[in-house]
Amino acid sequence: MLEQQLQFSLRDEDELSVDLIEAQYALKNTRDQNNGKSLVILVSGIELAGKGEAVKQLREWLDPRYLRVKADAPHLFTDNQTFWQPYARFIPAEGQIQVMFGNWYSDLLSTAMHVSKPLDETMFEAYVENMRAYEQDLKNNHVDVIKVWFDLPWKSLQKRLDEMDSSEQRWHKLHGLDWRNKKQYDTVQKLRQKFTDDWLVIDCEDKASRDQQFAQYLLQALKQLPKHKTTVRTKWKQAAIPEALLAPSTDVLKEEDYKAELKKLTKKVSDALRNDSRNVVITFEGMDAAGKGGAIKRIVKKLDPREYEIHTIAAPEQYELRRPYLWRFWTKLTETHEITIFDRTWYGRVLVERIEGFAKPAEWQRAYDEINRFEKDLSDNQTVIIKFWLAITMEEQEARFKAREETPHKRFKITPEDWRNRGHWDEYLNAAADMFARTNTEYAPWHIIATNDKYSARIQVLKAILKQLKVD
Repeated sequence: MLEQQLQFSLRDEDELSVDLIEAQYALKNTRDQNNGKSLVILVSGIELAGKGEAVKQLREWLDPRYLRVKADAPHLFTDNQTFWQPYARFIPAEGQIQVMFGNWYSDLLSTAMHVSKPLDETMFEAYVENMRAYEQDLKNNHVDVIKVWFDLPWKSLQKRLDEMDSSEQRWHKLHGLDWRNKKQYDTVQKLRQKFTDDWLVIDCEDKASRDQQFAQYLLQALKQLPKHKTTVRTKWKQAAIPEALLAPSTDVLKEEDYKAELKKLTKKVSDALRNDSRNVVITFEGMDAAGKGGAIKRIVKKLDPREYEIHTIAAPEQYELRRPYLWRFWTKLTETHEITIFDRTWYGRVLVERIEGFAKPAEWQRAYDEINRFEKDLSDNQTVIIKFWLAITMEEQEARFKAREETPHKRFKITPEDWRNRGHWDEYLNAAADMFARTNTEYAPWHIIATNDKYSARIQVLKAILKQLKVD
């Protein structure tokens, strides 16, 4: 693929501004027309090429209230954070435009140039492939991505450095790069050519031409935003339902045995979670009243509340619906807590959203691969993902529902919606079967806990955590 070319000629600035504002408002209005889109503009390039000046001029031609700009120094890649995590919360909502200069490609270049053990070619290219996959997931979820590299020849760069005021000499070494160093300059150019084949590359020797090319490329992108994909290409093949879901165990663990085992395991689990050098994400899905809350209470029993975070996931808020469906989970995975527990998860996309029709078939069928990439990124960056599905029989669920209604401090747990969902029992079993078949991976396996006995379920959950953490 060749670097993108723009059919370009200088335009009257007032006319260009009018066209840009009209396109900007057309994008803004999509959020109210059931076809909402947003746009991320990734800006990178050679220092002193004029990235900042071009963005400043663009803001003058557009309505600046609806153009968001994020400018960061590069983040060097670490072992425990994915490349997209520093930027996840800045992914724009429908109708918005977000400029990022300082982005995952800038981070990749800085990491390749700075670390004591440079990224080898295979690793560099793997990062580029993962970044493009992430961008494609954004596009599939109505966030288009355009990328612009501001280029400047070596001699022109040196001339601009010579013309700089002495008070600005700090730019000679920006983010650890010495722009007087021809070898470093050549290395940057060589590395960026490994990923800029799908970027617009602007020659920035002429400032007026530079600013207009940038603005006209944005205008072109706004006029050609891709339509939402709503069709399914292949006929869906339903996976077989695991036998455990069809016939959960009815064996009962004696209370005295349960208490003795629980005391030992809660201490062992808390020590294992606390002492593991990796981040740990524990997720729970399953039938209503299957015991997710009870299991979570036993997991954290011996932990300090400051050591973990629990997220109880309900229906998304309106501001969340205006972003990619994974966005509300991306933004909950921070460096603040090394242990994170989810009561309901991103799998809602292929469970309740599929069953209730909140997600179109093309959206939930595509989501399996998106989820796998999301979990793989976390796994590759020192995060252990422990996934549970808790299963009980339909008869046991009914008994637990009735018990909740009759117990004052548990009445809040039961709603008319819970009773209504029982009518979708078989659909949930089919959706769960597809989920297991398509997302049970080596790096994030499913643990199916299928029993009507709460004591047994809790013990099995604790043992599964220890097993995945490889604690004897």
